[in-house]
Amino acid sequence: MSLAISVRSLHKSYGDFEAVRGIDFEVETGEVFGLLGPNGAGKTTTVEILEGIRQRTSGDVLVLGYDPDKQKKQLKDRIGVCLQSTNLPDKIKVHEALELFGALYSRMADPNMLLKRLQLEDKRNANYSTLSGGQKQRLAIALGLINDPALLFLDEPTTGLDPQVRLEIHALVTELRSEKRTILMTTHYIEEAERLCDRVAIVDAGKVIAIGTPTELKAKSAGKSTISIACNRAMDPAAMPEWPEAISSKLTEDNKRLTVASAMPARTLVEIIKWVDAQALGLEDVQLSRPTLEDVFIELTGKKLRD
Repeated sequence: MSLAISVRSLHKSYGDFEAVRGIDFEVETGEVFGLLGPNGAGKTTTVEILEGIRQRTSGDVLVLGYDPDKQKKQLKDRIGVCLQSTNLPDKIKVHEALELFGALYSRMADPNMLLKRLQLEDKRNANYSTLSGGQKQRLAIALGLINDPALLFLDEPTTGLDPQVRLEIHALVTELRSEKRTILMTTHYIEEAERLCDRVAIVDAGKVIAIGTPTELKAKSAGKSTISIACNRAMDPAAMPEWPEAISSKLTEDNKRLTVASAMPARTLVEIIKWVDAQALGLEDVQLSRPTLEDVFIELTGKKLRD
């Protein structure tokens, strides 16, 4: 099966409020696919429909070849879900939680191997209440993997975790990605999407407004790359040539720093350096800034991700 998820004209309404307004996207088998959007964009509703938790109003949805509305039991046996916040009874032991969740499925991965993989071996007999926030999240991922799922849903997997634990979760997702396991994740961290996702869909007001690889989305951004150079001698504006592919250029008041926006920064930068060298201006500093996925996000939605 080349497609793990297929969504066509998905709509979800709550009375007169339309939370999802015609979403379309596909997720390839073995792909890490990210959903980005501000609060209230419709991400969570969309994911819950895919998981079979919430019924859609209209549209066509297939997940691993199953209709989530009509084949919930078959679908839930094949998927894993890791929520943003997982709460278990305080006194349940780590190995008991894995065994309990594993008993709900037709297949179960080796709990001991999962504990080793998630660095929880030494917490095997620990009560849930004694785990740190990072350990609880790693256990939540282990529970999502207990049935060896063909598709794993990660909902804000690192929200509220400290930077070190976030890096541990990133390493795990990268490992799963190398195994060609299909993952759909939502995240509030732009750099997380850039680092982990093969493709990203930006969702706003219940619609997908852009989709592609992080590189493709950044390439479409109206915010072009910026080159900034500093010299120890003043540059002569009258002697300055037209830079190839430059969109705009600006000198500081002392004429010692030049900033150029360019559609093709590598070509522009080479010509600037050649000119500075020919003028014997004494190059002191060079900086190149490219559009980030966050720039694209703000440009398309007019909002920051957490708005």
